[in-house]
Amino acid sequence: AVVDAVLDQDPYGRAAIETVATRDYLLIAGEITAQATVDLEEIARAQIRRLGYTDPILQFTDQSPINVLVHAQSPEIAVGVEEQGAGDQGMMFGYACRDTGQLMPLPIMMAHSLTRRIDRCREERILPYLRPDGKAQVTVDYVNGKPVGIQTVVLAVPHLPTVKLEDVRHDLYEQVVKPVLSEFGYVIDQGQLIVNGTGVWHLSGPASDTGLTGRKIVVDTYGGYARVGGGCFSGKDPTKVDRSGAYAARFLAKNLVAAGLADRAEVSLAYCIGVRQPVMKEIETFHTEKKEKKIIREFVDSLLDTSVAGIIEGLQLRQPIYLPTAAYGHFGREEFPWERVAF
Repeated sequence: AVVDAVLDQDPYGRAAIETVATRDYLLIAGEITAQATVDLEEIARAQIRRLGYTDPILQFTDQSPINVLVHAQSPEIAVGVEEQGAGDQGMMFGYACRDTGQLMPLPIMMAHSLTRRIDRCREERILPYLRPDGKAQVTVDYVNGKPVGIQTVVLAVPHLPTVKLEDVRHDLYEQVVKPVLSEFGYVIDQGQLIVNGTGVWHLSGPASDTGLTGRKIVVDTYGGYARVGGGCFSGKDPTKVDRSGAYAARFLAKNLVAAGLADRAEVSLAYCIGVRQPVMKEIETFHTEKKEKKIIREFVDSLLDTSVAGIIEGLQLRQPIYLPTAAYGHFGREEFPWERVAF
């Protein structure tokens, strides 16, 4: 939300924002260098309200204390960025496969769809006893590298203490699991669904489980199905290659698979602070390639200039488009420019 607020006023603004959310307290820290005036505290309170944390019983609400510790970007970093170099060193990975129409691994696409449906059931009061928060995990059976069935679905969903867990499980099975899995062509019985493994989850959010920016790299990407780089995406403007490099790598991998040149692909990029071009650019097709590797390389090279400036301009990343990435993953969603098929 902060990154979008900055880019909305200054497309060339830079932001690197970290948050710590815990019981009745939110810390916002980081750097902003931009021709923009943003009220970070009010942005945070608006997002807390949007997420549903307004009940004092949750011990974290839009009225909780907020501490803002934000300063300008280090001039030693800025000097490289201003010359269109990378804002940091690091490795980024992009992946694509034929599990789903979105060319994403099936387990993570199912998990994101399940959590989106859980939120909808709460927000639209289909299941009015649900509280904000929750997560999903799907175990998929594979044979010869292809998904053939669902072994287990695990949901963690907080709810009012007046509702029994068996009723929650039944409702989630009927209102969440069955409709979502049917969209992917799968069915499970209720015995394959686990809800709130300890049997109780009533107090949700930061009061029960402190949250920090950057701890969901795997769920933001491919659900552990592919390698991930060292840095998270959230809170960063596109000059940060942790974000833009990962988007570029996904764009290249997806287009490679979409073009029928391979059934699985992973693109690896690495950057050095202050240097414009990547210091590594590798393509792995896991022996699923349909053309010679030279042709694959030429195709990938033709798609996108993988310099930092080339990625930002080629994928049109200087836009306030990042808030929706905060939930349900960064990949496999057609609304984002790095997900487009370029041919």
